[in-house]
Amino acid sequence: MKKVILTGDRPTGRLHVGHYVGSLSERVRLQNSGDYDEIYIMIADAQALTDNAEHPEKVRQNIIQVALDYLACGIDPEKSTIFIQSMVPELTELTFYYMNLVTVARVQRNPTVKSEIKMRNFEASIPVGFFCYPISQAADITAFRATTVPVGEDQMPMIEQCKEIVHKFNSVYGETLTDPQIVLPSNKACLRLPGIDGKAKMSKSLGNCIYLSDEADVVKKKVMSMFTDPNHLRVQDPGKVEGNPVFIYLDAFCKDEYFAEFLPDYQNLDELKEHYQRGGLGDVKVKKFLNKVLEAELGPIRERRKMWEQRIPDVYDILQAGSEVAEKKAAETLNDVREAMKINYFDGDFALN
Repeated sequence: MKKVILTGDRPTGRLHVGHYVGSLSERVRLQNSGDYDEIYIMIADAQALTDNAEHPEKVRQNIIQVALDYLACGIDPEKSTIFIQSMVPELTELTFYYMNLVTVARVQRNPTVKSEIKMRNFEASIPVGFFCYPISQAADITAFRATTVPVGEDQMPMIEQCKEIVHKFNSVYGETLTDPQIVLPSNKACLRLPGIDGKAKMSKSLGNCIYLSDEADVVKKKVMSMFTDPNHLRVQDPGKVEGNPVFIYLDAFCKDEYFAEFLPDYQNLDELKEHYQRGGLGDVKVKKFLNKVLEAELGPIRERRKMWEQRIPDVYDILQAGSEVAEKKAAETLNDVREAMKINYFDGDFALN
């Protein structure tokens, strides 16, 4: 069996460092590992429209922003197929068939759907398209026969629901769909990066993000304003590192070599944490170190993005070519699904028995 990756993002804005540590950096690592036969990276514009139907221009504008972030982070169009979801109409048809295999009650129990509905204040006015988000995602994954789905921790319930749909379809119609496996970041700090305000999740809608495309002075301003331990009022006070966003970001981004370069008083992050916990280390010093670490990580990404911004027609060509490749692959799966369901009426001899 081929080893295939499918992953992607909704084009609701520029991507942030939470996306990077949660899935983007892992995608680049997997892409460059040489272990996978096919890699599909989707800009999920159709899913973005489920809660932006009245403002499609926002989605349209953000498609290129997400593509730029992909390319800047190291997604290579020679190794990965980058495509736009709505340019693959087979995904919509697959979603429609899968809807018959999932109950309303099951979708309502999906923790990711529940939290997203609450965050968007949909309450009783939930768009049907948004409510069916997990089913649409199952269509995306199965259309490309993905064996591996690298995502953040918050997407685990979606993958579990996809696996349920795969098992249900195969039990009813015969072995047709591929059962995907989720791949989470190996660094636990990367599972869910908090916002700079200390909120549990970095979110564009909450305005607590550090974007991959933020200029160096903007990143510094955001880092210096970050929430820390509220009881660490004086330098000499003992501080908490657990749940402290500054140290969570250091857990996610810091490498030992950065201490030799930026903070030679310490050999590693454990020493820095120990000093903070016993007192005598101020938040400003730690934040300045974090800012240098982030600049070392984000600076090259920012420069590659600026290079691609000068080549927008090439970016469009990459998206168009990738969408054509993706459409061909999804059509093959759809043909297999229609055959398994016996609704391929005009393939070969017409027989309804």
